[in-house]
Amino acid sequence: MTRALRFLLPLVLTPTLMVAAGQQSDWAELMESMNRMHAAMSSAKPSADSDADFVALMLPHHQAAIEMARTELTFGTDPQLRRLAQEIVTDQESETQLMQYWRQLHHTGEGSPAAHVQQAPWANPEIPISSHDRVYAANQTSNTVSVIDPSSNRLLGVIRLGEPLPAALSPLYTGQLLVHGLGYSPDGRTLAVVSIASNSVALIETSTNTVKRIVYVGRSPHEAFFTPDGRELWVAVRGEDYISVIDPITATEMRRITLANGPGMTMFGPDGRYAFVCSSFTPELAVIDVSTHEIVKRVAQASPFCPNIAVSPDNDEVWITLKDIGKVQVFSATPPFEQRALLDTGPITNHVNLVNNRNGKFAYVTIGGLNEVKVFRRGATPELVATIPVGSLPHGIWPSGDGSRIYVALENGSAAAVIDTVTNRVIANVPIGQTTQALVYVPNAVLSGSGTENLVALGEGGNTATLRLEGVGSATHAQASVAVNSLGLMDLVQIAAEGLTPGTQYRVLLSESDQPPFKNLQPLAILKTNPDGAGIVQAIGPLKALVPPGAGPVVPSRRFLIVTESDDASRVVLKEVP
Repeated sequence: MTRALRFLLPLVLTPTLMVAAGQQSDWAELMESMNRMHAAMSSAKPSADSDADFVALMLPHHQAAIEMARTELTFGTDPQLRRLAQEIVTDQESETQLMQYWRQLHHTGEGSPAAHVQQAPWANPEIPISSHDRVYAANQTSNTVSVIDPSSNRLLGVIRLGEPLPAALSPLYTGQLLVHGLGYSPDGRTLAVVSIASNSVALIETSTNTVKRIVYVGRSPHEAFFTPDGRELWVAVRGEDYISVIDPITATEMRRITLANGPGMTMFGPDGRYAFVCSSFTPELAVIDVSTHEIVKRVAQASPFCPNIAVSPDNDEVWITLKDIGKVQVFSATPPFEQRALLDTGPITNHVNLVNNRNGKFAYVTIGGLNEVKVFRRGATPELVATIPVGSLPHGIWPSGDGSRIYVALENGSAAAVIDTVTNRVIANVPIGQTTQALVYVPNAVLSGSGTENLVALGEGGNTATLRLEGVGSATHAQASVAVNSLGLMDLVQIAAEGLTPGTQYRVLLSESDQPPFKNLQPLAILKTNPDGAGIVQAIGPLKALVPPGAGPVVPSRRFLIVTESDDASRVVLKEVP
């Protein structure tokens, strides 16, 4: 460090201060921060290492300073004090990261290196799973965010940001639409939720699940993430050609960083020096100097469609997924940012995240077309070490703060699968909403209270049926997972297929029979496959039937999903498994 650490609170261990009943909530929050600091500092044990002792005491000290400064930002009105509070948050978060990074690189006092298991950009040490943590999942069809307590793997409820289709298509609709991307601030206090169709980012207070601000950006934003110092929120505006840099305090756009068409996602190295932006429309990965906002390198992607990116906690590797060709590309996170590996992973390769645990350093990749997560041991030559069946169309993925678990959103399964990262087995499934996309795990999101304020029940958003299609005829190796998401009297059907002819159009139809000859065909959608022979398609329609009053007993008329060649409906390639 080239500058002195800033001290806000005296390093004196005093008796716990009691808060009298009836005092203002701002005073209660201040005292609660002080109490936590005193408890943490009092429980610290000397290690005979002056540097380690300094860090052990300064970390709770700084955390209390940050919390008290945030209380001032919430309740204070004096402009000078509010600016001072913001400077304290910014400076001491940065200093906290430096101390945590030092602790990661040195010994803990028990003779073993401190674990660094949380995904970059936060250089956090090991944070045990607790009821203060939260897992958030973005539900695209129901326009909600599911909130999970990972200590019990229980769904607490959902944050409703809008209405489901078709209500969301009204010309008078003002809610959020296509809730999709997630990011969070370094202190875990703010969740950023990107909604693609409403061109917006909702900033949500994690302790109360309250929407603080809605920021509107350009066309079709995809993902957003905070810089490691928390001062900026970078939003990838995929429908255009730039990153929108947002001030999270004022919720205004500060600047734009122009890139190649279709920036998909930004992730930062843990030291905060470089940002890495992959593209969903152009085969180019951009490396940006965070301090100057200038592009320092453009690196070739193996294909144009990258939806997701991760930077290793060790600040040495960048992993990107290539959804259209079923591969993962690995780059160096330091100059000259050369390619290290190109891995065949499988159809509909969605997201990647990185875990360090007692077994080593690993990358976990969701393979949507195969309904599994693949695990690679990271190193000079990445090695596939496990394949984990998880359920229908795995998408978002994020590790716990201690790296002992990783959570996987099942887009067609309306659940989050919980994987033990030591045994690589699914240990739980938690119900969430419909067509879930991104998922994040936020340690210490709720420091006090139940953290269930402003949540509502999952309701109709949990009403999803799943089906499976098998290959027939010329496509015996093909398969598909299907989710039928209830929208009241309407249904949204999503089909994720793999094993078909690359770059080809197919027809999705309803049939009155599940065996040849398929009769009374009703067209639903056109399925287009990627270069790897996989594809995803949605259709909305009245799959249910209204029965008039007095109609008497009704014999259900079942219909079956089939997929055929585009120019000949008699040539069926996928049919529903009874």
